[in-house]
Amino acid sequence: MNKRMRELLAKIEAKQKEARSYMDGENKDVTKATALLDECDSLKAEFEAEKRLFEAEKAEVEPEAEKKVEEKKQTDSVKAFADAARNGFQKDMSEGSGLDGGYTVPEDIVTKIEHYRDAKASLRQHVRVIPVQTMSGARTFKARETVTGFSKVLENGKFAKKATPKFERLAYNINKFGGYFVLSDEVIEDSDANLVDEVVALIGDESRVTDNVEIISAIKAAKPAPVNFEDLDGIKEALNVTLGQAFRATSKIYTNDNGLQFLDTLIDGNNRPLLAPSPVEPMKMVLGCGPTTVEIVVLPNSDFPNLEQGIPFIVGDLNEGVALFDRRRVTLSQSKTASVEGYNAFEQGGLLIRADERADYVVRDAAAFVLGYIAI
Repeated sequence: MNKRMRELLAKIEAKQKEARSYMDGENKDVTKATALLDECDSLKAEFEAEKRLFEAEKAEVEPEAEKKVEEKKQTDSVKAFADAARNGFQKDMSEGSGLDGGYTVPEDIVTKIEHYRDAKASLRQHVRVIPVQTMSGARTFKARETVTGFSKVLENGKFAKKATPKFERLAYNINKFGGYFVLSDEVIEDSDANLVDEVVALIGDESRVTDNVEIISAIKAAKPAPVNFEDLDGIKEALNVTLGQAFRATSKIYTNDNGLQFLDTLIDGNNRPLLAPSPVEPMKMVLGCGPTTVEIVVLPNSDFPNLEQGIPFIVGDLNEGVALFDRRRVTLSQSKTASVEGYNAFEQGGLLIRADERADYVVRDAAAFVLGYIAI
């Protein structure tokens, strides 16, 4: 609201009070009250016109002003994080080496840290994550068994004995995973780049890759002899026969970049590609496998390298197949006095940051997935 609008509101309020005074009491003067109210209506119309002008002018100015505020906010944010790092959360990079952090120290270059594009995918969202509070433990399952149905019983005949349910346990033992990082005092003191976020983002990536590596390792341990799918028909057989009705409807196909390339070359009898965007979620890919379509999950080759035999494919329901017993997500510890592997943070002027997490990756139901390959 500008000055002119405030003045108009004050006039409107004053005339409304004056009109009220002519209507109250014994000596009413409706004519004067009406005239004042007409003036109020005229002032209100003027106020609305002034308001529209004010908002139109504001709309023209605001984008540029907001841009300047945002730029200042970003600059202040980078400065604040850098100051925070200098005064507490400091770390391990060396100013003398550009690759280790020296590139973030201001020279006659842009010091805002940029990133090369990289592929990131996590299997954690596909497996069953079970938070736990103990170092070890177990879950109890009813064992699978073949059910044959009841036998016919003749009059005065004997009933056949049937097997009672059997149970088995899935045990877990929590392991610790982690590593440490070093930042020199110089790179912290001389850089306004957001070093805190950069290190935290790197730690997040390390945790993501740890999940991928450990989940795939558990799957390989449970399926030491991968199936030779040979072609798409082998994948269909894994879905329809090996996994069957228990898992086919919820199964996905997990592969790497090489596997995506292979699937992307498949066509049907009408020369149409079998791999296509999901009609429900276009960002996801589905593969036509006979009467059904199956979602494709692609991991980068660096996370899911080829098997010795060929391109890897995991077909199945990993939420049923793999359990991630999560004791504690990533935590950070820091020290300016610790010493590791010949590096003394106090003596050499730096900060050590340690990241660690505790978890166990266990195959929950090996019948829920098939590990195979296609030799190309």
